[in-house]
Amino acid sequence: MSRPLWKESAAAISARVRAGEITAVEAMDAGWDGPASLWEHDVHAVVHTDREARHAAAEAAPARGLLAGVPVLVKDNLCTVDYPTTCCSRILAGYHAPYDATVVRRLREAGAVIVGKGNMDEFAMGSSTEFSCYGPTRNPWDLSRVPGGSSGGPAAAVAYGLVPVALGSDTGGSVRQPAAFCGVYGLKPTYGRLSRYGLVAFGSSLDQVGIFARHAGDVATTFAALAGWDEYDATSRPAPAPDVSNWDAGVTGLRFGWPANLWANGVDGAIVDALERSANALERAGGTRVPMEFLPGEYAVAAYYLVATAEASSNLARFDGVRYGLRSSDATDVRSLYVRSRSEGFGPEVRRRILLGTYALSSGYYDAYYLQAQRARTRIRREYARAFESCDFLLLPAAPTLPFRVGEKVDDPLAMYLSDVFTIGANLAGTPGLSVPVGVTPEGLPTAVQLLGPQDGEGALLRAARAIEVNGDVARLPREHEVEASWPGKR
Repeated sequence: MSRPLWKESAAAISARVRAGEITAVEAMDAGWDGPASLWEHDVHAVVHTDREARHAAAEAAPARGLLAGVPVLVKDNLCTVDYPTTCCSRILAGYHAPYDATVVRRLREAGAVIVGKGNMDEFAMGSSTEFSCYGPTRNPWDLSRVPGGSSGGPAAAVAYGLVPVALGSDTGGSVRQPAAFCGVYGLKPTYGRLSRYGLVAFGSSLDQVGIFARHAGDVATTFAALAGWDEYDATSRPAPAPDVSNWDAGVTGLRFGWPANLWANGVDGAIVDALERSANALERAGGTRVPMEFLPGEYAVAAYYLVATAEASSNLARFDGVRYGLRSSDATDVRSLYVRSRSEGFGPEVRRRILLGTYALSSGYYDAYYLQAQRARTRIRREYARAFESCDFLLLPAAPTLPFRVGEKVDDPLAMYLSDVFTIGANLAGTPGLSVPVGVTPEGLPTAVQLLGPQDGEGALLRAARAIEVNGDVARLPREHEVEASWPGKR
């Protein structure tokens, strides 16, 4: 019996489209009209889509390219001409961008079909996808739990089979943490490798477009299609992108750092067990474990939330009710127009971060807070560079806990911020990170590990992810699992 189309990898779909066995419309409809679509009502991964627009995009997609006919969902902070771009915020309600983001344009050129926009925390500020003006996304493995954030919608859509590939954004772990919570792969590339042109800015020195997929090979293929210099992005890296075509070449001769001091306290036991099983799988595949002490996490959270909120305060100043977006109808003068439009348009988490960032940048506090955070960031970059002198990549947790329950941390900002403790360092250092699923707990919740590499180290990370996937029973789930009506999340 042939495998249902909606369960296929992006590579298999693309091969069949190029061979003329199926059309892009059939590939797209397999997810949207098949069994997976029944999940969307409960999961709420998608905020903007339209059947006519989907079909028009599929009919126009070239039957060639690395991603020919592959349906892709993109996060709602990536500009698209055929769907609204609202960042899941009232202040951008109904906004239609006049151009495609560079990564969206490159997806189309590679033959992919953009099928809609994924739910997210407002302006990418959150770790649970509960801070969306459209309502929260739920974890398809257990509908009482969050999918992580801020890219929870794209991660959940890939997990339950709506699309094989999706794009998110990662400012402090917003691809890797939801990928871990939803049991899929999530890549944050080296800063500047994927263009940020058309990505609505949160923290410009931290933001990076990222990739979700159910297969390590699909991550590699999508990265190859998207990576490269972009004249429209001043932060784009001009050197050629790393070659990831050898993603299944194995890890023989590669060394992986084992900084067990990082998870000695406060990390869920199921994740510690997943780390040990992943390390054993890498060793069986020919990798060498290098025990080490690694300490950048000590000040990373404080440094990150000062840098990120300061940049958010600056970037979001443009949303003032004058040029575009929501304009308050109760304003009586220019000052009240600014205040009322921003107060009505922004949600509580965005307002909180704008206030924190404005305070850190204000006269008398800049040196004490923002400047100190930048000094700490330089120290963190040096610590990462030093670590990679003795290993090819690091093996770490992706998150300290398993997926937490909806509402559990929404009123505790500090607890929410600490859910990114293992991911924010890579954003501060500009290095790549890859979340790798490693099966499920007896209770049916996904577990995952994170691989961190030096700049342009995506090739080694993907090789390691593939080695973990095929050695032992560590990560067979993403490759073999099949979404049925009895899947654990369904109630």
